[in-house]
Amino acid sequence: MSDASNLVRKYIVENFMFGDDAGLDDMTSLQASGIIDSTGILELVTFLEERFSIAISDEELIPQNLDSIHNVVCFLNGKCPLRNIL
Repeated sequence: MSDASNLVRKYIVENFMFGDDAGLDDMTSLQASGIIDSTGILELVTFLEERFSIAISDEELIPQNLDSIHNVVCFLNGKCPLRNIL
């Protein structure tokens, strides 16, 4: 698992799952499973922008980018291709 994946997983578990990651894998749909709602997505976006020093546009707020840990990490890889953080 990559550093980015670990960071995103830790953030989600601590902030939305009360420390219990049962049933959460990298492909779990965060919205369909009820882990994150629309407000939670905005909180996740704020975390990603601050932690990875990126800007996420309104057009990028789509499930393909943010609905699973896997999708978030792929999105980050596209936003930060030259950084050695992922």
